[in-house]
Amino acid sequence: MPPKKTAPAQPSLLPVEAAGGPSETLYCDVALPVPLDMLFTYEAGEQEPVVGGRVVVPFGQGAEKKLSGIVTAIHHDPPETRRVKRVQQVLDTLPVLDEGLLALGRWIARYYLAPIGEVYRSMLPLQAEFRQAAGYRITELGAEALYDSAPAGFFQRSGLEPAQPIAEYSVLEALAEGELWREERLRNHTGATREVLRGLVQKKWIAREDLSGTRDARMLVKFAVLHEDALSSATQKINAAQQQVIDFVRTHEGRAAMEELRESGASPSSVKTLVKHGILEIVTEDAPQPVPQMKPHNGLDFLFTPAQKAALRQICSSVEEKRFQVDLLHGVTGSGKTAVYLAAMQTVLAAGRGSILLVPEIGLTPGVAADLHATFGDQVAILHSSLSDDERAAQWHRIRRGEASIAVGTRSAIFAPVHDLALIIVDEEHDNSYKQEETPRYHGRDVAVVRAKGLNATVVLGSATPSLESYHNAYQGKRYTLLELPGRVQHRPLPEVELVDMREEFQQTGKETVLSRRLIEETTATLERGEQAMILLNRRGYSAWVMCRSCGDTIQCRDCAVAMTYHKGRRMLLCHYCGYKAPVPKVCPKCGSEYVQFLGTGSEKLEDMLHAAFPQARIGRMDRDTVHGHGDFERMLASFQAGEIDLMVGTQMIAKGHDVHGVTLVGVVGADTALSLPDFRAAERTFQLLTQVAGRAGRGELPGKVVLQTHFPDHYAVQFAAHHDYRGFAEKELRFRGWMHYPPFDALANVVVRSDKEAEAMRYAGVLGKWFQSQRHEGIRVMGPAPAPITRLKKDYRFHFVLKAGSRERLNSTLRAMLEDAVAQKVPRTGIIVDVDAMNLS
Repeated sequence: MPPKKTAPAQPSLLPVEAAGGPSETLYCDVALPVPLDMLFTYEAGEQEPVVGGRVVVPFGQGAEKKLSGIVTAIHHDPPETRRVKRVQQVLDTLPVLDEGLLALGRWIARYYLAPIGEVYRSMLPLQAEFRQAAGYRITELGAEALYDSAPAGFFQRSGLEPAQPIAEYSVLEALAEGELWREERLRNHTGATREVLRGLVQKKWIAREDLSGTRDARMLVKFAVLHEDALSSATQKINAAQQQVIDFVRTHEGRAAMEELRESGASPSSVKTLVKHGILEIVTEDAPQPVPQMKPHNGLDFLFTPAQKAALRQICSSVEEKRFQVDLLHGVTGSGKTAVYLAAMQTVLAAGRGSILLVPEIGLTPGVAADLHATFGDQVAILHSSLSDDERAAQWHRIRRGEASIAVGTRSAIFAPVHDLALIIVDEEHDNSYKQEETPRYHGRDVAVVRAKGLNATVVLGSATPSLESYHNAYQGKRYTLLELPGRVQHRPLPEVELVDMREEFQQTGKETVLSRRLIEETTATLERGEQAMILLNRRGYSAWVMCRSCGDTIQCRDCAVAMTYHKGRRMLLCHYCGYKAPVPKVCPKCGSEYVQFLGTGSEKLEDMLHAAFPQARIGRMDRDTVHGHGDFERMLASFQAGEIDLMVGTQMIAKGHDVHGVTLVGVVGADTALSLPDFRAAERTFQLLTQVAGRAGRGELPGKVVLQTHFPDHYAVQFAAHHDYRGFAEKELRFRGWMHYPPFDALANVVVRSDKEAEAMRYAGVLGKWFQSQRHEGIRVMGPAPAPITRLKKDYRFHFVLKAGSRERLNSTLRAMLEDAVAQKVPRTGIIVDVDAMNLS
């Protein structure tokens, strides 16, 4: 393996000959998607790599595999190692990451302490163009192991638990004919895990071959084109089946998609004959861009309020001056923030420049996409994780070619290669979804600010409930400008909020209820008036946990220290952290008792309750069990907008950004449970969720009402949300944060050590703990080590440290020194998670 380049050469702007002469060996430094904080040097050979372009290189020792990486420098400095591997393939003749994006990636790697190769991989949605794949063959040793032993003897000789030798035997049996099997096919056929395959490779019973390679990921569509001149001069007779094909293509103006032609029942042989005689021609073209199904709301065909006009002037001023500026657009729900976004983007597009609009969740993308498509047509490209790899690659290339000047999507859309980027808008900027929960753990909002600074562009952070970090920056006038939209458009009132104390409800009814009498009354009246309602319960599934009433044991996930959730529709228990599934037990797995009780309520159970309470209502449910992709979400939301659903129940997926004018009632069930959690952000998150979901009511001509059920009616977060008083909440919460040295006053980092062996995880925690104790960390407070709130997650045991610091630079240097010492102490880099500006300490 090539060694680390401690000081990678800077990219040369000269041709290779000018840089050092054609006789000199050319090298390139490559950032590979591996968890190592280093670059790798390769010999270019006959290849001609470009800085910012992708190359395919061999990686590893022994059975090498092929990886795709980003070239960061080209030079003539040989590395210290004697053996240097060669670049196998150059994928790009032009950079896929320009110098600005390369620099942004370096900042992310430095600030979030992430391996540079993994950062660059996350910036490029081009996985479809280079697919990692592996295949396996049986070896002579494997054949001997298979044929020299009967299955029973094979199991006895292995010395393993029964399940593993069964899987190993199945793999050897499948490979017995000597055929190369792709890994995915082999695992599906035998049920073997990757660990089983790795074990067989180590025994040299099977051999692994790297099948990774490039592929054409373009989205293509075939069309049948009718040539009337060839038809009129045709000498052969046209039979009835062929005439049917011709008539179908004519009804499509002489050009029909082959898929539609097949669905019409056209005879394949007739099509083939017509093509042979030149009457039809099959052409292949790029697939047309999908048109949003949802009806757009926020056009620009209405009069702006004075506040909207003032905000728009401020935004457009910095855009026109090409001046870096961050504007925090704080507007109450329904105040017309989206209209300001569209008008600003229209100004940017008229100047021939580009924009990016970030939304926190896939669920918000269809509505935003509909508004943008109605205003800007095909100038819009969509980027988010629910698209297939091919679809994401196609959208990325549209942006890169300049065919789309506006990119809209979730956090990774911040890396879109928009030409002459002038404006970045971060909608619902407070949302936790902008923080990535895997390496690199960047925050999309903060990366947007850094990217804009490098381009002298304008950033607009929009929200009805801004994060306290952004609000503090704007209110102090340090770096952000505060723009406010204090009222709803067309003088519509904010919804009335009625609090229902669920403690009093219990005292008066003598039983625990999910739906209060008041919420049932208001929902009944709303439906009788022919209006729509939404009810939020921010917990999916049917029952939150399953408990034995005899021994008190709770059924937990096999791989995580969390209770499993009962999903009635899927007839299973499911872990919401790792996805592990288990059958519903008839008796307690621990004591064998039949008294197994299903406790707690999720959105699935709430839907059943609502069907029982309102049998005539058309009820829909929106959570991750009913919405599996952007298509499902778009269809359901379109039905709700069209009035085909009377009552929508769901998790926080229904709480943000949706503009359904028929909704006049919002019910909130159990949204204040976070207040009892040991989380310093609990009050902020509760206030934001309550305010956002309340804002879905009364967005049309009719006024709205909110029924908020709570066990904490006197808590300041609930009280301020009920009075739509963001400023009052922010001032009080900021005082608490200041006293306790929490963000935005101090920087915060969460360091987690993990291992699938508890003793090993404890050793890692001890290594880091001793290092922290042995060093002076002026201005930094270290808490821990302690068991993480979720002590075991995805098979890993976990301990964590929480660091607070008044200086981000000092915090960064301390964390970097900690990682260097950990590596020296044989703590693997994959065993340490460093989460800078952590949003979640679990």
